[in-house]
Amino acid sequence: MSAARAEESPVALTRRARRIYRLLLERYPYAHCELDFETPLQLLVATVLSAQTTDVTVNRVTKTLFRKYRTPGDYLAVPIEELERDIRP
Repeated sequence: MSAARAEESPVALTRRARRIYRLLLERYPYAHCELDFETPLQLLVATVLSAQTTDVTVNRVTKTLFRKYRTPGDYLAVPIEELERDIRP
């Protein structure tokens, strides 16, 4: 990261983010997320899973996964073997 960017004010960062958003919207006007989610945590989990399989499979798995795991603590509390079984499909 350049020194100039590290010193950007919150207002400058917001303006830059909005400019980037507008440019992306112009370039990809019909882009939308294929993953099913309701919360930022669900989007994060679905995105990580989508790196390993298709979005269709992720949506099928997360339908039950998101009912069982509602918070980050839920993911941490379960034995890793159980979580692996839950996401295996």
